[in-house]
Amino acid sequence: MSDLVLVQRRDDVAEVVLNRPDKRNAFNWSMMQALDAAITQAGNMSGVRAVILRGEGRGFSAGIDVMAFDEIVDAFGADWRRNMFPVTAAFQNIVTKFERCPHPVICLMHTYALGLALELALACDFRIVSEGTIIGLPETRLGIVPDVGGTTRLTRLVGPGRAKEFIITGKNIPLDAAERWGLVNYIVPKGGLMDKANELVAEIRLAAPLAVTYAKHVINGVSEVERGLQMEAWAQAQLMGSEDFEQGAQSMITKQTPQWKGK
Repeated sequence: MSDLVLVQRRDDVAEVVLNRPDKRNAFNWSMMQALDAAITQAGNMSGVRAVILRGEGRGFSAGIDVMAFDEIVDAFGADWRRNMFPVTAAFQNIVTKFERCPHPVICLMHTYALGLALELALACDFRIVSEGTIIGLPETRLGIVPDVGGTTRLTRLVGPGRAKEFIITGKNIPLDAAERWGLVNYIVPKGGLMDKANELVAEIRLAAPLAVTYAKHVINGVSEVERGLQMEAWAQAQLMGSEDFEQGAQSMITKQTPQWKGK
């Protein structure tokens, strides 16, 4: 297995660890493939009561690695932006495996969880965040939309009115509001993430394993999410070939304000 994502087991807990700290745990295609293998391995472990997802280094993850699009060309072809459906579906399928994992998945976020990183967290069952962490879905400021479940799952968690405010503007989501709305389960002091996760695992152990698996499946309501993912893929297919996306992608590299054209 790639060392970009690690799987570690301690007793009845499996840890999935994002391990690209020199790139702020930003996701390239190789890391997504490693993530796929990791959650599959963790989900198949017998006797596991919970999976903990965390990031190595100074932050959880900065989201997609916009400097690594060459890997997408290698995997999906040079014309991938004009044929976005298989690309989006591949990313969605990997993230959705966290939602469908038979074990409860606890996501620990520190310092930053942006874009694809927050979309991944939204597919988990519990989200614990340390004080001062920056979370948000800034995709519209790049000329695209959250298409790996972020639009669908954020709306399901906080309602369409609040989701529109933060997806349309791309601004960061205040942690205190995120906790009130149920987007975040717990805010803890810096350094306290694992302690809180262990407390939660202790509570999960009190429940019957099979009942936990079925409860998770029923609550997630698979069909609603799948329809939303299809709509996200459609929207992204319209946007990836736009001039505005070119502007947004360049702005990430040059740190200049994009000049939107609306086409």
